[in-house]
Amino acid sequence: MSVWALGLNHTTAPLDLRGRFAFALDQMAPTLQSLRSSFGSSRHPHVEAAIISTCNRTEIYCAADHMALDHTLGWLAQSGGVAPALLRSHAYALHDDEAARHAFRVASGLDSMVLGEAQILGQMKDAVRAAETAGALGSTLNQLFQRSFAVAKEVRTATEIGAHSISMAAAAVRLAGQLFEDLRETRLLFVGAGEMIDLAVTHFAARDPKSITIANRTMARGEKLAARFGAEAIRLADLPARMAEFDIVVSCTASTLPLIGLGAVERALKQRKHRPMFMVDLAVPRDIEPEVKDLEDVYLYTVDDLAQVVQEGQASRQAAVAQAEVIIDNGVQNFMQWLDQRGTVPLIQQLHAQAEVWRAAEMARARKLLAKGEPIEAVLEALSRGLTQKMMHGALAELHAGDAPTREQTAATVSRLFLRKER
Repeated sequence: MSVWALGLNHTTAPLDLRGRFAFALDQMAPTLQSLRSSFGSSRHPHVEAAIISTCNRTEIYCAADHMALDHTLGWLAQSGGVAPALLRSHAYALHDDEAARHAFRVASGLDSMVLGEAQILGQMKDAVRAAETAGALGSTLNQLFQRSFAVAKEVRTATEIGAHSISMAAAAVRLAGQLFEDLRETRLLFVGAGEMIDLAVTHFAARDPKSITIANRTMARGEKLAARFGAEAIRLADLPARMAEFDIVVSCTASTLPLIGLGAVERALKQRKHRPMFMVDLAVPRDIEPEVKDLEDVYLYTVDDLAQVVQEGQASRQAAVAQAEVIIDNGVQNFMQWLDQRGTVPLIQQLHAQAEVWRAAEMARARKLLAKGEPIEAVLEALSRGLTQKMMHGALAELHAGDAPTREQTAATVSRLFLRKER
């Protein structure tokens, strides 16, 4: 059994390219079905698959009897509408122990833009549940991910990898504080109502702004989040008319197209008489058209722009990283040992099946002898002799076959298997 991973993240690919490979969690079942069916049933009959898709990464994990990294890359390139060569130049391809180590590092927060952040662990668990629901998760990938979750828990328990980490939301608050002298005098708009926006609202609300507004496609969900912070909830359709009211705009939705265009922001600036606007686009693909960044009175930051801020303080966590890597190495060794043992499972099953055939045949023969009135002792003697002969026949035949070197190797193997001394 082979395990492989193909992915691209914030360190290997620019934001706009990552945006082409963003897969919505609620569409994961048909996406996984498309991936698995693309392998065909001849060479890859039972491919396990899971896809992790976040604002910072898209990764495909697969397991099958034969590795198919090139095919996986071709499918992903086609899904994103890019040339395979372009994707290859920005992607990483890993297999077996390298794939396991990467999964463990991702779960533990060692591969994140924010070193030690815990959000990715929840995102991985969501991806695994989606793969399981879609029927794409077999025993091998299930073991890989369950072990990665266990390693991540040990890393967070035994090290200080998450200490003093700065989240994206905290970085956004820090940058906004550099633009506005007093955040208590600002009006905030949050577009979306997912986990990232929830975190962002929590951080900004702690600075006691003048007002908070939540815009979301589904009003019920927007109202639910707004109620927690005493905020106002509006529909996405109301954004163009209300944009000028807000000093700070933070957006993170699952939309495949930008929700906030250049024209809407230009009109808002005119109404604001060119008072500055601070905008943060945490979505992948983008929620805010990139041209907005060129406007003189707009300060627009994307997830990649926040990288430098969130990396501050990373040096103080390097000792914890070293400790975490030791835990991960041990986890990888244990997983690879389990995977190697899985390779012998079909042979073990065949041996059990053959032994059962022999046992059933000898039992049937013994019953016939008993029915004829043969003595029990004689029947048991015949039963044991029959089983012994069947078990020994193959080994004895091999000892008499082949040339001298082959017979010598066979003799050593037979001795090891049948003449083992009890300890």
